[in-house]
Amino acid sequence: MKRRTPLSLVAALLVAANPVWAQTPAPSPKAAPAAAAKAAPAKAPSLAPITSVEGITEYRLPNGLRVLLFPDPTKPNVTVNVTYFVGSKHEGYGETGMAHLLEHLLFKGTPTTKNVPQALTERGARPNGTTWLDRTNYYETLPASDDNLRWALAFEADRMVNSFIAKKDLDSEMTVVRNEFESGENDPRGILFERVMSAAYIWHSYGKATIGARSDLENVPIDRLQDFYRKYYRPDNAMLVVAGRFDEAKALSMIQDTFGKLKKPATPVPATYTAEPVQDGEREVTLRRVGDTQLLTSLYHVPEGAHPDYAAIDVLTLVMGNNPSGRLYKALVETKKASRVGASNLQLRDPGALVFSVELRQDQSLTAAREAFLKTVEDAHKTPFTEEEVTRAKTQLLKSIELMLNNSEYAAVQLSEWAATGDWRLLFMHRDRIEAVKPADVARVAATYLKSSNRTMGTFVPTPKPDRAEMPPPVNVAQMMEGYKGREAVAQGEVFDPTPANVEARVQRGELPGGVKYAVLSKKTRGEMVNVALNLRWGTEDVLRGKSDIAQYTGRMLMRGTKKRTRQQLQDAFDKLKVRVGVDGGLTGATVTLDCPRASLPEALKLVAEVLREPAFDEKEFALLKQERLAALESQRSEPETQGSIAFWRTLSGHYPKGHPYYVPTFDERLAGIRDTTLADVRAFHKAFYGASNGELAVVGDFEPKEVVPLAGQLLGNWKSPAPFKRVSQMFADGGPKVVALETPDKANAYYLAGQTLKLRRDDADYPALLLGNFVLGGGFLNSRLATRIRQQDGLSYGVGSSLDASDIDTVGNFVTYAIYAPENATRLEAAMREEVSRAVQKGYTAEELEKARAGLLEYRQAARAQDGGLARQLAGYLYLGRTLAFDAALEEKLAKLTPDDVRKAMERHLDWQKVTQVKAGDFANAEKKAKAPVKAPAAP
Repeated sequence: MKRRTPLSLVAALLVAANPVWAQTPAPSPKAAPAAAAKAAPAKAPSLAPITSVEGITEYRLPNGLRVLLFPDPTKPNVTVNVTYFVGSKHEGYGETGMAHLLEHLLFKGTPTTKNVPQALTERGARPNGTTWLDRTNYYETLPASDDNLRWALAFEADRMVNSFIAKKDLDSEMTVVRNEFESGENDPRGILFERVMSAAYIWHSYGKATIGARSDLENVPIDRLQDFYRKYYRPDNAMLVVAGRFDEAKALSMIQDTFGKLKKPATPVPATYTAEPVQDGEREVTLRRVGDTQLLTSLYHVPEGAHPDYAAIDVLTLVMGNNPSGRLYKALVETKKASRVGASNLQLRDPGALVFSVELRQDQSLTAAREAFLKTVEDAHKTPFTEEEVTRAKTQLLKSIELMLNNSEYAAVQLSEWAATGDWRLLFMHRDRIEAVKPADVARVAATYLKSSNRTMGTFVPTPKPDRAEMPPPVNVAQMMEGYKGREAVAQGEVFDPTPANVEARVQRGELPGGVKYAVLSKKTRGEMVNVALNLRWGTEDVLRGKSDIAQYTGRMLMRGTKKRTRQQLQDAFDKLKVRVGVDGGLTGATVTLDCPRASLPEALKLVAEVLREPAFDEKEFALLKQERLAALESQRSEPETQGSIAFWRTLSGHYPKGHPYYVPTFDERLAGIRDTTLADVRAFHKAFYGASNGELAVVGDFEPKEVVPLAGQLLGNWKSPAPFKRVSQMFADGGPKVVALETPDKANAYYLAGQTLKLRRDDADYPALLLGNFVLGGGFLNSRLATRIRQQDGLSYGVGSSLDASDIDTVGNFVTYAIYAPENATRLEAAMREEVSRAVQKGYTAEELEKARAGLLEYRQAARAQDGGLARQLAGYLYLGRTLAFDAALEEKLAKLTPDDVRKAMERHLDWQKVTQVKAGDFANAEKKAKAPVKAPAAP
């Protein structure tokens, strides 16, 4: 609910001497158990629950640490999430970006865990850290075991007080964070939002972007960072969440043995006290940069996230910004005054913001759009909000909350946001308040806060008689939450072992009437959830030539209405069933993915069949889709990532002629294809190709196969594909070495790709060795050769890595390396990439390096099978290949036996830097100009 950003406006703010004040050091994550001969230490006193809501229980350690336990035996994972109640709001003058920079440095190690990325990768962890306005959090999801949980708790307790925060790490990581800053500078939409926030918040630090000012990032002294760390990283300013499969009693004991040994500092946590004054007139800011579409953003101050009004504000946000039912969509997109609209809100500890946004193509009138935009927003309360509008918004909000609570891993991280807002239980109280919202409540908050005097959108205009939006008094959250109990916990699932052998023992396979193959795996899941994956296949190379644009339109029109339901009615139907669904179609087939509660599955499948078989292909919806697609593509014309990617893949796939299914079109050809395709083309394509004569269906989760399989047969069995199906083969071509440089003016961040085509299939003898070799080179979590050199040591790139791909059927694959970087670092980046790839190919890896990578890779593969949606997609894909998970078992057995020499020889046989194609896109001309500019001598004192 707090990151509802259809136009990604909030992305601009969210960025993702050792301390000695803890008198007793944190235990080492690698500490060995005490010898049996020694006397057992006295047990820590048992902890009594502070409160419990819907299966989540809070405890409090004597040192002030808040602890939440959220047991969920459904999946074989455990998530440990530590939230510190410090964010960019707490930064002082000259310290902007410090909270985020410190987050990066906490991955640089402690005396007992010197290489954090390696330690996390070895255990198959999926970790991250994020920084936001009111908080910073660190989390890792690991395969569930007492050993992994004990390690994670000890590690997080250790880095709470013993992280290095060293000058050498600051020197290298500063340039990485600066590159992240530069990456954000490429996005006009994000920068516009930063400027609007800065103008809206004159005194409060919410007006400062979390990424910080470039000058602060480049000049912050290490002692300021160390002081910030000591001041805020402490048990009485933190909350620990443990979620997933674990024993609660054991977990509490481990927590006491790790975090419980940390001392609470004598000095209290510093409090913030700056309050933003009531806004007394319109404010306006104009941004002028290179870009391809016009944008409008308006912001209105609203109360703190814990205030009772916020439920109605959440509903108002959706009623205004929803597509296609929202008032902004109807007033601007349907009238063709704009191509895209959106709404979001910032639900924060202190008074936050309600934000509306509009995107226009360059041939659309900014003046007309602005007038309609402001009238729709600020006169919203004058048109009564209907029961239908409010109910639809509430249904979507409540669906999101329920689906989130059914995923303990995701919920464990989201609890950080609510705790930072004032209390983690606000999640549940906010849900209850949403249920109680009436149209009159929405009208009231719209009238209260959507005033012109409360708007930040452009040039400031003085107002003779200001009509100000006063903020209500602060909320006493503790008093408000007293006695709140919540509801009963949702249904638990079974413990499921996702090994290939166990999956195969549970899978049932067969074929539906008509030809679709199926694989079903029934098991108990949290919230009785079930996942479905469906693939349909059609056509031959000859009949599909030149139809790529038509096929893409056909697929995108499927969810925009059927012969029985409008687009909105279809969306409402899925929302009421609590179904998350994805339907898409392409040139050679269509795919469907969905997850929903067990009770909704029959109706959900019927709806999907209706979408596939009876699309409306409405003229109005087609026109809107064309407008949206043109605007989306036009907005990418000047982007280095877009230009670089097109050039790279056109070079590697240049042997496919225009019209071939695998042909890579130019940017202008893509625009022409979107512009010139007609609705008649789309209807004809669906009639000629869509059908279920060839396909695969997989269902994984809480369902009854004897009910689902017959239903699927009824829905798909009599739907024949008009055209025959024959797979379109890929062709290998060695394009030889090429270097392509593209200029993208006024873009602070550049994009680099280098790679080559390979004669490779997934069942080839060399594939396991190449897979493992690539994982060491460019995979894992910041611990690959490329990440260690280019990001960790040289500080050249925020995002760098490599990938290996191979066909399951054709002997065609590719090896690719990639990085984002500042244009002025192009020479260093290219040299480092060449050196690291060549070193890996020529000298290989050490036995220790390979063993650690192998352990992590195998854990990642096991964890991927634990995700029901991914497992369903894998089972469906394997049906097409005639393959079972015995293939995975055999592959992993081969991975386990590989030696360093095996890997080196395989890489030497297939990879050669002398054959790679290199593409770089960025503002290199400006970088060269700056490099040649004379350095001015400092003025005399």
